[in-house]
Amino acid sequence: MKAALLASASLAVVALCNPACAADVPVLASASAVSYGWYPAPYPKDWDKRIGDDFWTRFINYYALEWGHDAPPPDPTAPPGRRPGWTPAPQTIPPYPYTEWPYGGATAIGVTRPNSVDSPLMVALANTYVGKALNDAHIQIYGWVNFGGNFSTNTVKPGGNWPSSYMYTPNTVQLDQAVLYIERLPDTVQKDHVDWGFRLSGMYGVDYRYTTSYGLASYQLLNHNLVNGYDFPMMYGELYIPFVAEGLLLRFGRFISLPDIEAQLAPNNYMYSHSMAYTFDNYTNTGLQGTLALTKNWFVQLGVTVGTEAPFWHLGQKIANPFPNPIFPDTTMLTDPGARPSITGCMRYQTDTAYDNVYVCADAINTGTWGYNNLQWYGMTWYHKFNEKFNVSFEAYTLSQKNVLNITDPGGIIANSGYPFAPGIIQFNAPNFARCSDPTVLACTARVVTALAYWNYRVTPLDNISLRTEYYHDEQGQRTGTATRYADFGLGWQHWMSPQVEFRPEVTYYKSYNAPAFNGNFNATPAIAPDKYYMWLFAADVIWHF
Repeated sequence: MKAALLASASLAVVALCNPACAADVPVLASASAVSYGWYPAPYPKDWDKRIGDDFWTRFINYYALEWGHDAPPPDPTAPPGRRPGWTPAPQTIPPYPYTEWPYGGATAIGVTRPNSVDSPLMVALANTYVGKALNDAHIQIYGWVNFGGNFSTNTVKPGGNWPSSYMYTPNTVQLDQAVLYIERLPDTVQKDHVDWGFRLSGMYGVDYRYTTSYGLASYQLLNHNLVNGYDFPMMYGELYIPFVAEGLLLRFGRFISLPDIEAQLAPNNYMYSHSMAYTFDNYTNTGLQGTLALTKNWFVQLGVTVGTEAPFWHLGQKIANPFPNPIFPDTTMLTDPGARPSITGCMRYQTDTAYDNVYVCADAINTGTWGYNNLQWYGMTWYHKFNEKFNVSFEAYTLSQKNVLNITDPGGIIANSGYPFAPGIIQFNAPNFARCSDPTVLACTARVVTALAYWNYRVTPLDNISLRTEYYHDEQGQRTGTATRYADFGLGWQHWMSPQVEFRPEVTYYKSYNAPAFNGNFNATPAIAPDKYYMWLFAADVIWHF
């Protein structure tokens, strides 16, 4: 309760803070002595004194302090951030989006210390009573604003860039996401006491549509198809138990699904656009996830969740069925047949040098019946460093759902709304049907097979070039709306002005081989069918951390 009160109070301080906020704390330096400009390397040893006293002066000057640098100023009082003998960090931020090869469902074991996020907001608050109280409680508040735009060979607005993401509308400037985190990181470096943590996240912008969980503020997307909306993609608590092998971490709540190179949150990705493999994948799970470090090299994970994009309250919940049929035979049917107990199991191996990392997962596995997003995911990621400048991130998976209604509708099930996602229940962005190989069957299994690689070259400590190569086969068209094979090739540049500001231009070519897949809008009335086999997309975004 104390932690929650402190976090809430700090939000008010951000809005109301002025020089009086620091009136009762020791004065470190005169704000007038601060130079607004580039600080040469190395950082001045007395940087905290130089950036001033009051909230706004410290907030602005911290950006100036870091501008042009590839790392935050050092903290000589900070304890070691990595467990002795642990595998080394394979990458750095910048120019990459992470320091550890990604794995989901857990705060990174062996390499996480409380109060370790580089945040201008927390630096600005540090000189106030609220900031000191947050620091003592190991609570941090930070986030970012991400906005961008695109030029495309498509013309249909909105939606013409579909099935690419996240800029689904061509020739548009948009607010992708404004994100706020309130969190406490457990200390996973030490092995002498149990520790705990939590994260509360809020997001607003176009990207809410890629995290929406059916039944959790989903009216924005499913009933109104709003351009901008809000979501809470992460709301979880964590318990770290260091005495089991090399550490056991338990996470309970709503969290980002475990596999994948990419994530919904903008700073966690190489490029502004996302691969199709990520666009049509699992996004969030709700439940309990355990991660056990058997050794510094081997991690195993086991979790129980409510499917994918499904809250607890949809378990067993039913609605009326106006047209009983062989697929949904009763007068009632489940609100979401995919909301059911599911198992996630993963294994991770990293070499002593961290030059190779293999992560194999089975994500949210259950009966596999067609649901809002009940994807039965089996796959792996592999990360390899060729040297300190060149690396590759590779992913391959297959996913499927059973009993997906055939779009030919031979039994009139779709026409008579005899299924859970019919118009009147979901107005927009409902789960797609399948183009079954036999047009006379009522339903079939819909499957995807995909392979993806990001080839990354570190040009300078502040610059990385990424080449994305991808193959995506939507066999029955259930994921993208078109049954076809896709390929895309994207070239992106990530340029960091500082650890807080990132600029990401890119150009990507998409190709559909079996049917037109671009320049349509399935949510239009009447629907606009795609009419193009290919698309060029030029895009760029900015991520500004606070």
